[in-house]
Amino acid sequence: MAHDLQSRGKLRPVDLARGHGLSTQAVRNYEEAGILPAADRTAHGYRTYTPLHARALDAFLALLPGHGHRTATSVMRAVNEGATGEAFRLIDESHAQLLDDRRTLEAVEGALRELGRPGAGVAAAPAVTSASAGRFVGPLARELGIRPATLRKWERAGLVRPSRDPLTGYRVYGEADVRDAKLAHQLRRGGYPLARIAPVIEQVRSAGGLEPLESTLRDWHDRLSARGRALLAGAAELEAYLRAREEQA
Repeated sequence: MAHDLQSRGKLRPVDLARGHGLSTQAVRNYEEAGILPAADRTAHGYRTYTPLHARALDAFLALLPGHGHRTATSVMRAVNEGATGEAFRLIDESHAQLLDDRRTLEAVEGALRELGRPGAGVAAAPAVTSASAGRFVGPLARELGIRPATLRKWERAGLVRPSRDPLTGYRVYGEADVRDAKLAHQLRRGGYPLARIAPVIEQVRSAGGLEPLESTLRDWHDRLSARGRALLAGAAELEAYLRAREEQA
């Protein structure tokens, strides 16, 4: 029905709203936000829209899934103000973020593959007398080739959660802590900041380990693919709107 609106002349707010499954108040809000061009008014002050407004609404609704409400709004406002360069910059940022997310996923998968290799990065654990089920900070740091202070920094960032030995008060890293430390180490070597690593570690914990995380990674792949396709769909509708604006001008 939205396509039919583009072949009509003057449109009432209710026509534009129904054609896009929206309320008339939503249409008015979009106009006030700059998402739609300013509407003409009748002698009695009623808004009248045109097929160009329908195109604008098509473009905005298509941009939403890939860019989110804030960016989609900024893109449409920039276009309607004649600042197409700013609109393209915002779109480029969304594509850059998607590429960065893909690279993060690749880094996570690479780190998990490395951890999944038999004996990969695993040195013989020294005996621990008061906490035989785990490792103290020094031995684990040597195993990873980092300083103990780095492990303590990771603890403050929430990447590892060692317990304390009841006799000595020293940090003790259990099996899950060692896993998290190794995953963090792999991602840090890939250049990822602690703030980006923490959510990944939390996903591993929530999944109950590395193997259950495989389904999470598949979902992650699917979401990235869906967002990539949404960006394409949004670009197509925005291009149609830009052409309609040029033709009207």
